Amino acid sequence: MAGPRVEVDGGVLEGGGQILRVSTALSCLLGVPLRVQKIRAGRSTPGLRPQHLSGLEMIRDLCDGQLDGAAIGSTEVTFTPGKIRGGTHTADTKTAGSVCLLLQVSLPCVLFAASPSELRLRGGTNAEMAPQIDYMAMVFKPIVEKFGFKFNCDIKMRGYYPKGGGEVIVQMSPVKQLNPINLTDCGSVTKIHGRAFVAGVLPFKMAKDMAAAAVRCLRKEFRDLYVNIQPVQEPGDQAFGNGSGIIITAETSTGCLLAGSSLGKRGVNADKVGIEAAEMLLANLRHGGAVDEHLQDQLIIFMALASGVSRIKTGPVTLHTKTAIHFAEQLAKAKFTVKKSEDEEDASRDAYIIECQGIGMTNPNL
Repeated sequence: MAGPRVEVDGGVLEGGGQILRVSTALSCLLGVPLRVQKIRAGRSTPGLRPQHLSGLEMIRDLCDGQLDGAAIGSTEVTFTPGKIRGGTHTADTKTAGSVCLLLQVSLPCVLFAASPSELRLRGGTNAEMAPQIDYMAMVFKPIVEKFGFKFNCDIKMRGYYPKGGGEVIVQMSPVKQLNPINLTDCGSVTKIHGRAFVAGVLPFKMAKDMAAAAVRCLRKEFRDLYVNIQPVQEPGDQAFGNGSGIIITAETSTGCLLAGSSLGKRGVNADKVGIEAAEMLLANLRHGGAVDEHLQDQLIIFMALASGVSRIKTGPVTLHTKTAIHFAEQLAKAKFTVKKSEDEEDASRDAYIIECQGIGMTNPNL
């Protein structure tokens, strides 16, 4: 039965929507009632935004929970979880709010559902301040599946700022337990590929310019490696609104995937967008981490739930990761240690090992 309500301060560390995502997902999984105060206290528009609200409502629906105080602009909510169930669940931000953030909050929960789930996520697929859907498909999915589950991610419609209108359908079966992971050996880069896209009224030349500039930037560092960045004009029936961007993924000899990405913005030339993505990828590779800066925080909740010791090697630990660790320790009682990598070749690099003794969560329904 539900124990005492856990109090969460939404203003600490990252101080934004991530606190809400991590704490409500863990609350749902562990059956722990929650009160979150000072939600997004430090942001220019404090309180819940549409995408946070739709994420909370989705978690409530996933587990037949009770949610109080949840409205746009609200800075305090209470949540009492019920039993996680499978089936079809829809979440719609009705804005360009990120479907990837909806996926982040719901995925760990439905893994421990009673039956298979289908998540229909609507909103922005390629939005600022969030992973792009291409990142979730090309990097997050293959790596997170190392915890011992599979999911299907079907991009039905792409949606861009300011209107959103994208739709992604995610299907998965529940698991009994998660396996720990060990991602500490980066290996060497074996191939680099990517996708530069334009949608709506934007000219195809922009996609070609983004791709070409990124390739030029990467060639300086990887002279002998084939770099394949595909320029794409998204068909009108698969993209809603106007948008552009690029994602580049490096694959390594040990099966690691690291990425760099960037979105086009009005008034920023396409070359600059391509170079920004390439430089982000190169920065991630220079640290010698096996996990890039955007994956590190997304793996924390899975490491906390897994049975056994998980280890990942990363570049500098981000504020998002510190936040995820803080709440995984507070709510799930998982034990994390973060220390500088002691490998010889890392002496001159900013590389860290994040280790977690997981709680070995088991699915009571299986």
